[in-house]
Amino acid sequence: MLGVGGGVAAYKVCEVLRRLTENGHQVRVIPTEAALRFVGAPTWEALSGLPVHHDLFADVPEVPHVRLGQTVDLILIAPATADLLARAAHGRADDLLCATLLTARCPVLLVPAMHTEMWEHPATVQNVAVLRSRGTLVARPASGRLTGAGWGAGRLPEPAEIVDLATLLLCRADALPPDLTGRHVLISAGGTREPLDPVRYLGNRSSGRQGYALARVAAQRGARVTLVAAHTAELIDPAGVEVLRASTADQMRQALLTAAVQADAVVMAAAVVDFRPVTPHPNKIKKSGVDPDPVSLVLNPDILVELIHRRPPGQVVVGFAAETGDSEGDVLTHGRAKLARKGCDLLVVNAVGEGGAFDVNHNTGWLLSDDGVETELPEGPKSLLASYVWDAVAARLKQRS
Repeated sequence: MLGVGGGVAAYKVCEVLRRLTENGHQVRVIPTEAALRFVGAPTWEALSGLPVHHDLFADVPEVPHVRLGQTVDLILIAPATADLLARAAHGRADDLLCATLLTARCPVLLVPAMHTEMWEHPATVQNVAVLRSRGTLVARPASGRLTGAGWGAGRLPEPAEIVDLATLLLCRADALPPDLTGRHVLISAGGTREPLDPVRYLGNRSSGRQGYALARVAAQRGARVTLVAAHTAELIDPAGVEVLRASTADQMRQALLTAAVQADAVVMAAAVVDFRPVTPHPNKIKKSGVDPDPVSLVLNPDILVELIHRRPPGQVVVGFAAETGDSEGDVLTHGRAKLARKGCDLLVVNAVGEGGAFDVNHNTGWLLSDDGVETELPEGPKSLLASYVWDAVAARLKQRS
């Protein structure tokens, strides 16, 4: 069920609905009366393929608020305005949407959108705390341009991010517990690039999607998140996340070493290029018809090992390993060797190849622990894998606190 609050950001929710239906979900839309002033019922009906009701006294014999609350797999509300958050927190049942919330027995995800002053008002802060204490998931809003000339926290996250969170909850209802509240986590993402000349570079196929999924899930589980992002596939910065940019391995190293000092956990999901040219050519190397001069390479520093050697007491460090099998062993054999060699607490091992790990929206693999426990991770959206990684990290942090 998609509930739509009466805010100007309702227009962005049309894209949320389109993406959900294209993914094969049946979506029943229940707008508030105020929401229909921004986007009319015909639009919601055309996009969902289902009739739209908002009147609590329509179809009374069917008791729609009870039937919907008992049968849907997820209730997603966007935009969740300050007024809607207040009514939900106080158990109001004065319209079809709020009455349905009182009968819901499925996960409920509210995605706020309002001006910064409203989001930070003590009344809204208290209402959000009340909702979260009852198990309702209230997402962190994004920061950015608001209505008019406003700028700050309270912007509705982009449709792709909202759909990703909804999809995660449909895959795993308990994926977003608040177990990282008060923690600072540091994540690297994307592929670094080492200049060969002003035009060319040495790089890899990493899109950054897995690192961004880790950041998105951690933020929604309550963490303060710092994301060091190398080159990504034009991904949208996750809501509520501080993003630092890095291009080369050295730039990423400097950013991570600086930020890691204050981090409770570090997750190295970036694909750092192993080698760089000794001396990048100052001008474009021309195709002259003869074989070019060989390129001399030097090994880049091992950032993961350096982080482990410098880590403060209690910090949890997670590495990633993209592996292929060969004559010396299979993917897991190489993963186990890397875990022992690096000395991290946890290692996520991905089997790479055609359609695996890189350039796709799904992922699977194994989570290896330094105590010998090996967990096979189910295939699904990259946010699903991220949720299992944070389960393990949160458990380690709890043990060490």
